[in-house]
Amino acid sequence: MTALTGDFTALRLEEREDRLHVVLDRPAVRNAIDATMVGELHTVCAHLERTPKILILSGTEAGGRGIFASGADIAQLRERRRDDALAGINSQVFDRIHKLPMPVIAAIDGYALGGGAELAYAADFRIATPHLKLGQPETGLGIIAAAGGLWRLKELVGEPVALDILLAGRILDADEALALHLVTELHEPAELVPAAHALADRIAAQDPLAVRISKRVFAAPPSAHPHIDELAQAVLFESPAKFDRMQAFLDRREARRSTAGQNPTQQTQQTK
Repeated sequence: MTALTGDFTALRLEEREDRLHVVLDRPAVRNAIDATMVGELHTVCAHLERTPKILILSGTEAGGRGIFASGADIAQLRERRRDDALAGINSQVFDRIHKLPMPVIAAIDGYALGGGAELAYAADFRIATPHLKLGQPETGLGIIAAAGGLWRLKELVGEPVALDILLAGRILDADEALALHLVTELHEPAELVPAAHALADRIAAQDPLAVRISKRVFAAPPSAHPHIDELAQAVLFESPAKFDRMQAFLDRREARRSTAGQNPTQQTQQTK
């Protein structure tokens, strides 16, 4: 498989055979999402669309504290006009991230605000530290959360909480986000990225094709079910991995039964 190469200034990359770890790396501006970062995220997506791998997204430190992303770069955002909004500069790349073939894990430390929160919503999994602060301050700046917040957040936490965040400026802390299942795990900062890799390990232990197809079918509209499920299963029923993995399961079960069926003397001799 081809590795991702190039000159990246807003991101740091660590690529392995089954995953790509992308670190948002603009600490001087609290990882504000600017045009350069958006362009580099598109480059990452193009690579993962050609070479499907698990994606881990995390932030870096700013001022001695962890931060995921403080939002869009306000200096750039102030100068954007109608045509920029219609181009969907942030929403297009976040949607592309959400639709990547393999799962996306957001490892969130500190602030995830505005576009930073919307980037986190685009992930399939969100884990965080106790320092998480997540919200949508857009209406206070005279705009809306137009990069996914107005519809993804409602799906994730329900309408009442979403409205409190979107219209009244509520900022969620880590315990609130965990209680709402917006994040599924909390870890201390030093353990956050290792926990993301541990989750990636669990995903990587599954059959990659079954994971890819499951992700796509999961995202299908209700009207597509059960037909799309049946078609997807038909594809997987012909997959060599299905036969290999099921045979391995049967072999392990038979081995356990054989061991359980031995008399105590035989078991004792076997363990010597």
